[in-house]
Amino acid sequence: MTVSDIRPAPNTFAALRDQLADAAVAFAGAPGAAGDILAGIVDDVDRALTERLEIFPVCHHSPASGLAMVRRLREKQPSVIYLELCEDLRPLLDELRNCRLPVALQAFATDTTGFPADWAPLSVVAPITESSAEYQAIAYALDTPGVELVLVDRSTDHVFQWAPTAESAQTPDEGEQPEDDGLHGAAVGIEIGDLRPRFAELEEHLLHHGKVRHWSEWWDQYVEQPLADADYDTYRQVMVMIGSLFRRLRRGSTAEDEDRERYMWTRMREHLSAGKIDPARVLYVCGAAHAASPVEQFGLESDAAFEISPRSATTWHYGLIPSSHSAIEAQFGLAGGAVSIAAATWAKGLRRGRVQPFQLEGQPGAKKATKKLPLLPAESEAEVADQLSGFLSRPPVLDPLDEAELLEWSVDIVRLARRNGYLASTADAIAIFETSILLAGLRNRARPTPYDFQDAAVTCIEKDRVPGRRDVRRLCEILLGGDRIGQVGYAALPPLARDVLDRLQPLGLDLSKRTLQRALLDLKANPDLRPCSDLLWLLRRLLPQDALRPIMGSRGLGETSIQESWDIGLGKYQRSLVELGYEGVSVEQVLEQRLRRAVTAPDATAAVALGAVEDALVYLGSVRLAGELGNRAVELLAAERTVDDAPVVLRRIRLLLNYFRSTEGGLPAWCERFVTAGYSHYCTLLPTAFAAEETGPAQVAAMLGFLFGMENLALSLGCDHTQLELAVLQSHPEAPAKVALLWAARFQLGMLTMAELRERCDAMLANPLVLPTVPHYVSGFVQAIDPAPALKPFVVELLSKAFGTLPDAVLLPWLPKLITTLKDQAGDLIPGLVREAARTFPGALPAVDAFVPPWSIESATVTMSTAAAPSGPVTELLAAHPAACDALAGLLGIEGSWQQTGSAGHREVTDLLDRFPATAAALATQLGVSAAPS
Repeated sequence: MTVSDIRPAPNTFAALRDQLADAAVAFAGAPGAAGDILAGIVDDVDRALTERLEIFPVCHHSPASGLAMVRRLREKQPSVIYLELCEDLRPLLDELRNCRLPVALQAFATDTTGFPADWAPLSVVAPITESSAEYQAIAYALDTPGVELVLVDRSTDHVFQWAPTAESAQTPDEGEQPEDDGLHGAAVGIEIGDLRPRFAELEEHLLHHGKVRHWSEWWDQYVEQPLADADYDTYRQVMVMIGSLFRRLRRGSTAEDEDRERYMWTRMREHLSAGKIDPARVLYVCGAAHAASPVEQFGLESDAAFEISPRSATTWHYGLIPSSHSAIEAQFGLAGGAVSIAAATWAKGLRRGRVQPFQLEGQPGAKKATKKLPLLPAESEAEVADQLSGFLSRPPVLDPLDEAELLEWSVDIVRLARRNGYLASTADAIAIFETSILLAGLRNRARPTPYDFQDAAVTCIEKDRVPGRRDVRRLCEILLGGDRIGQVGYAALPPLARDVLDRLQPLGLDLSKRTLQRALLDLKANPDLRPCSDLLWLLRRLLPQDALRPIMGSRGLGETSIQESWDIGLGKYQRSLVELGYEGVSVEQVLEQRLRRAVTAPDATAAVALGAVEDALVYLGSVRLAGELGNRAVELLAAERTVDDAPVVLRRIRLLLNYFRSTEGGLPAWCERFVTAGYSHYCTLLPTAFAAEETGPAQVAAMLGFLFGMENLALSLGCDHTQLELAVLQSHPEAPAKVALLWAARFQLGMLTMAELRERCDAMLANPLVLPTVPHYVSGFVQAIDPAPALKPFVVELLSKAFGTLPDAVLLPWLPKLITTLKDQAGDLIPGLVREAARTFPGALPAVDAFVPPWSIESATVTMSTAAAPSGPVTELLAAHPAACDALAGLLGIEGSWQQTGSAGHREVTDLLDRFPATAAALATQLGVSAAPS
């Protein structure tokens, strides 16, 4: 039995309690709250050490905790380890031997049954590093026969059950990070031993008087370094004291922490009772803030019950995802490089103390097992002494200056800086060395810390700019260990991820690498690579865009590539690939499920459903699934009350119709129903869309494009053209762009002639009050080109007239507004308008002078046609028998009246009839008219 196995004698910390009480009185003038807090801290330490079940307090990713854990495990050799970690993560721990640390245990759920829908997806991660105390406990338990490892914290389901509903699923430890940087995404982070004070004034006070910038630096200077070589009892008492202090000074509710403690003590008592386990052979590893809990369930002697609520109906998926030092720092609010510095401190502590850490056998990246060091000798039986009083009363004992280490850092950072473009020299190395010592002295430190060295390097090397991608602070992090990135081994991946890697083997690439790799696929020469191409496009649809990037080749409806080139970075985005495995056993199944969920979601629209149909055809080639999704698109379109997605609907249904028309089966039934439903739907909503201010011209133009573009098909399927005419007649817009669209619609329907349209636009250009709104009219006409392509020449004519007739005083202020309006509202139609202008105007400069605009010729022709018809045999014949002309005009739908005959202004026709009368006589004989040519 060692000294730590003996419970402290009563009043062990009485002297310390009295000393702190006197200090509180001297400081505040009365015991008050300060005295209660200080006395409570001592009581918490006393309570934790008197508990029969040995409590091991830790701080997450703390090298001091890791070193103390290794020593204690080799000394005590417990047979049962209780670990503060979500109990349902236990099966994942056996897969750690297939991974390269750091990695994170993850629980993931997309089905949020029992939780608010806006929380989805639910994700919980618990990162593991080699220097963490919990990993040492896990490695010892898994590789030591007869040792049982039990996770006793609440389940991942309870993490969200106990989360404050008003604050969504986020906790104070959660941070949303970009996919590239965080690796953990927006997951809720679970860590053992959150020892950061949630009391802003206290943290600010500690940082100010400690002469540090960040909490990580303060913790390393005043906790990690003094406790790195401390004996076990001192370590345990100090950690419990710190945890108790931060817990008592924490602002806000502690209900969730207390429920966790009740949960853990309840689980431990149940396990001890069921297995009849001797508590002397048990080690309870928990965060220091939980070591001395005030809950009534604390301790083995307590009989207070705690009812554990059942889990929700949410289906949880579990797996391992890669992590990194930077991901851990970002998620838990640590300073940049803090975890890398902790890893360097851990390695140094192992060398200095000749401590052999525990490592899982067969783990990639682990060092080969060396000869194990002998167990530390057991100390003689004695009572636990008060180590805390001596620790608090003496100044911190720090290591003397390690000149060799500091010199090595100074030389290496200069070498690294030169490789990254800095003009550094040996003089800079000397300056860094001296500045590091100077900064440490200014901050009351016996030796420079990595943070002092980092500040010195930035001061001496970094000048006015960064020549490369990395600044000096980042180079120091690389020098001290770098951002180590973990990797999940093949055997620990879910079936879907292993299936993906197996199917991509023909590419001959090592997909575990985190660097981008180029894959060249000649599908014509090597058709066996076609399945790989299909899978790559499918993964491109499901994974982040940077995971797979096509350099050459494309994939669309009815489109195949002959050659393709890809940049593949699946190793870097392993986390996303693992999370796909939580949704199904194959990527095809995952996409099919996502498409079905997309079209059945409460916010699903017809445009979304049509996009799902396109994806089903492009990536899955499933006509059956496309038909199912298409039927849902018809239902969604009929139920919509807005036309916000009309442009997207028009573009996608056109693409699908063109595709199906090129196939052997032709148009499916759902396409026909979609066209008829859309025709009726948009006819019904057209008057409202013209009048509504919230509906833009682009939506109205798309509706007209659907109605006019699909009209032939819709009429053949039984729709009524009169419905469209009535909808246009009932439309009365006020916005200039919509007025132009209405004129275009009436022109397309024959309700407005080109002459009338030209007359209205000429009057608009001649009216000074209307000129400021002309750009909006032009924008409407440009957007009308899609439903009425015949208007392209007229739009060119309108713009030409505006630029040709308007004075500079009007045109110059008007021009910027025209350009911005066209760019914002009709930017995709401008290229077609430019091509029409190129066909209209001469292509060579000499031809400009002789150029006559086509609309001028049309105007002259119209003017001539409205003049009095010259007299002659033809006009007399037609005037004498108008029935034939009236019948022909009625058949062609032409309205007009008979003109008066006037004097023949041109004798060419009459001269021709005089020279050749036989033709006129034969026509008269055929019609039964007796007349002689004049």
